[in-house]
Amino acid sequence: MHWHQNAVQATGSRLSHPPRICVIFNPTARGEKAKRFRRHLDSIGADCALKPTTAPGAARTLAAEATREDFEVIVAAGGDGTVNEVLNGIAEDPENLLRVRLGVLPLGTINVFARELGLSLDWRRAWGIIRRGRVAAIDLPQVEFTANGEPQRRYFAQLAGAGLDARAIELVNWNLKKKIGFFAYVVAVMSAFRREPSRILIDGLLQPISGEQVLIGNGRFYGGPVVVFPNAKLSDGLLDVCVFPRVTWRTVMSCALGLVIGRLHKAGGARHFQTESFTLTAPTPTALEIDGEKIGELPARFSIRRQLLQVLVP
Repeated sequence: MHWHQNAVQATGSRLSHPPRICVIFNPTARGEKAKRFRRHLDSIGADCALKPTTAPGAARTLAAEATREDFEVIVAAGGDGTVNEVLNGIAEDPENLLRVRLGVLPLGTINVFARELGLSLDWRRAWGIIRRGRVAAIDLPQVEFTANGEPQRRYFAQLAGAGLDARAIELVNWNLKKKIGFFAYVVAVMSAFRREPSRILIDGLLQPISGEQVLIGNGRFYGGPVVVFPNAKLSDGLLDVCVFPRVTWRTVMSCALGLVIGRLHKAGGARHFQTESFTLTAPTPTALEIDGEKIGELPARFSIRRQLLQVLVP
């Protein structure tokens, strides 16, 4: 598969002194990488504070707590879902983004954001990157939507989607995911395909267009080292939008082939756009996901905050 190194360049700045580091991790994660990481907690804990999660969503609460305790580096030790929770905890108070750096220890199944940053998927090497403290400022995408009748705002690190992929995330068999990784999503897509797709309208581009599946990227990758957004850069101030006009069995098979070869952006007649903001609407209930987690349904408005997120990079 295509591997993208040095996706983001450090700004040249380093942390000027040994920073106060907080690591947020799931003490019950079942993956082998997570188990190996936990066996070394004593040595890691000598250099930082450790905050174990206690329930789904707890990483966000712990990250917000860590900002109030004046930690300068907050590390998400887990997969893309953990990164998203920690990111949103940091950003609860936007002023935190000016002083707090996000570190990533990739312990998940797919680790798309870590791959985008060019991090080693070996957690020891990734820990070395965090300790070296090289900082890059990258864009921070946000989505505004309604859930349970209440207006919501969430940030995401890498990607979002509306349509079949978000519906598939609802249907993923998590035990199967542990065994076969991303291809568990392919199985879920087959199940999601039984429902008639909605027509999604994208408003805010040069002209309104529609499609049955929309993917939104901050970086180039989706679902692992699979290029969906070939022109994306993490610090260009733009969201990359990939629209599939129709979702048929032929589209699904074309995308499956794209996953195998690591290049999905030409599959299924996909169209590509770059923009700073846009809105998605649909006439029937249509699922919405960010960083691999379903968060609600359309309508939703996407925008980007340029180079607002400080991350630690190789």
